[in-house]
Amino acid sequence: MSTRCEMILEELDEYLIELEDFRETVLSTMVMVNEIPAPTFKERNRADFLVDRFSELEMLNSSIDEKDNVLGIIPGRVGDRDILIVAHLDSLFDETVDHTVTLEPSMAIGPGVSDNSLGAAVLGTLPLIMERVGLELDANLVLLGSSRSLGQGDLEGLRFVLENYKRPFTAAVCLEGIRLGRLSFSSIGMLRGELTYRIPEEYDWTKFNSVGAIVDMNDMINRILEIPLPRKPKTTIVMGQMEAGTSYNTLPTKAKLRFEIRSESEELVSELATRISFLAEEMTSKTGAKVEFKEIARRKPGGTNFSHPLNTISREILKRLDIKPRITPSSSELAALIDKGIPAITIGLTTGENAGELEESVLIKPINKGLAQLMALLKAIDMGCTNES
Repeated sequence: MSTRCEMILEELDEYLIELEDFRETVLSTMVMVNEIPAPTFKERNRADFLVDRFSELEMLNSSIDEKDNVLGIIPGRVGDRDILIVAHLDSLFDETVDHTVTLEPSMAIGPGVSDNSLGAAVLGTLPLIMERVGLELDANLVLLGSSRSLGQGDLEGLRFVLENYKRPFTAAVCLEGIRLGRLSFSSIGMLRGELTYRIPEEYDWTKFNSVGAIVDMNDMINRILEIPLPRKPKTTIVMGQMEAGTSYNTLPTKAKLRFEIRSESEELVSELATRISFLAEEMTSKTGAKVEFKEIARRKPGGTNFSHPLNTISREILKRLDIKPRITPSSSELAALIDKGIPAITIGLTTGENAGELEESVLIKPINKGLAQLMALLKAIDMGCTNES
């Protein structure tokens, strides 16, 4: 590692001191972000809040595009390169959920605080964070609050920006609220799918073995789990969610199963999707119900190598902060950046509990380490410490 890159690591202690009391600013912004519901495809109100913050901080070209992405630019001293910082705006929770955040001495609790209100809050305070530690870059920083990322959104917002932004990105950093220490620089092959089971109104319930949607869908799950999976390439099928039934004593006529296929092999993802589609057709023919397979999202495997300079300096930053790096593949925003050949990494900003639940939480104390990590990483990218050459 070069001397100038080593100097960045030595500045981390100063960053920690300067950011010790800055957590309150980030937390207050996170609370305001989180209390605006933003389910996928309905992020506009949250986008309006964030673009107002960008404008208040005098970012260049603060705007909302036709997909409800929010963009703002922190101009660099030279401005000959663009570095992308992205955090998704959408949440798993819809408008029917109480989005109030409870602040306790050690943590903040509320649905969506970690995924991804904290990431969006860091976007909305980034110029202030940089000012606090005295960080000025030569490159422009393009801040993106991306829409339509989760579930059926399938990264639509980010993909739209990558297709239409006029200049290439030197590198990109994706912000996630939790799992401080995570480093994701590769994307695993993935397919998210839905199986929908519907019994027609004219169905003959007197026929043998008429058991309803839940039992038949459970049989489908068992059939899927019987599909042999190889150890290499690493492959798994995750049963994520099932919906069925309306009461204790009524045979259900509808059921929906959401699942995800993950594999290091793109070909194996496609093969397994085909087998599940065949199982749906087979159940349709056997039960008389209509069983449909629908592909919701797909990712290709790819990414940079473990030894890439961006990944190397990211690990060194965490080690200097006394945080053990955890290398995990990602299927989120990183995947769209990889598809475009942009060196990119996903980092976590703090630790937390109960991700994806109403009692989702983020711990307050580690946030300053997450912010210091981000400052050092941005400086390393700007100074060329992450260039393969």
